[in-house]
Amino acid sequence: MKTSNNIKGIIFILLAAFGFSLMTFFVRLSGDLPTMQKAFFRNSVALVVAGSVILRSKEKFVIGKGNRLDVFMRCLFGTIGLISNFYAIDRLGIADANMLNKLSPFFAILLSIIILKEVPNRFDILTTIIAFIGALFIIRPTGSFTAVFPALIGLLGGFGAGTAYVFVRKVGKKGVKTPIIVFCFSLFSCIVTLPYLIFYYTPMSAKQLLFLILAGVSASLGQFSITNAYKYAPAKEISVFDYTQVIFAALLGIIFLGEVPEVLSIIGYAIIICVAIIRWNRNRKLD
Repeated sequence: MKTSNNIKGIIFILLAAFGFSLMTFFVRLSGDLPTMQKAFFRNSVALVVAGSVILRSKEKFVIGKGNRLDVFMRCLFGTIGLISNFYAIDRLGIADANMLNKLSPFFAILLSIIILKEVPNRFDILTTIIAFIGALFIIRPTGSFTAVFPALIGLLGGFGAGTAYVFVRKVGKKGVKTPIIVFCFSLFSCIVTLPYLIFYYTPMSAKQLLFLILAGVSASLGQFSITNAYKYAPAKEISVFDYTQVIFAALLGIIFLGEVPEVLSIIGYAIIICVAIIRWNRNRKLD
């Protein structure tokens, strides 16, 4: 039974990775539109999907007083992460943007010290340092700030996502349901990006609108697949498979966009993914 559930968990997390890589692909295909406009349409679709799930489940929309600040912080940092990620997607190769975003678990280790009062061991600290060294190969610091700025924003996206995940974990332990968290995040990010849309809306073609809707659908597929994945299997068993998102994104970039990652980027991917595999393997043995 345990093996069967683990297999289901792996299938769902692979589906989530593919969904999120498709999201970045469709965001890129939507073309030269403002980042805030892309973020609004992506999350408006997720808002409708999450709202529909809540209505169908007939679940009470309740967030206890003690959880409201934490849910707000999840929404705030999730929105920062999303906007930063979209900015990076438009200016970097989609594999690079995905990999920088996948530093979020390592940021989460550091932020758990402050938010959850969890003290990481030396191994966690060492692997986090090595992961950030891997990120330097992707960012490729040079004398030109303009050249590295998109990569730094991509790194900020990973920080925002990592912080958001810590708050998701915190409120999840207190019983706040996933559809409610997704709905609040989607609503919050739509409210944040709406003023920009009102004053600086850029007309879109039907094709661009379709790509943004598909980005929202793909993101919803990713969000709910990853939720199901962790229902079937614990993170220590399956979390490493989430890094296949970078492989999916690289393949989409190579096949459809002609984006071949640079050698230094590939070295960075290898370092970060190897560190993730080592952490995953060690955590499994410890448990």
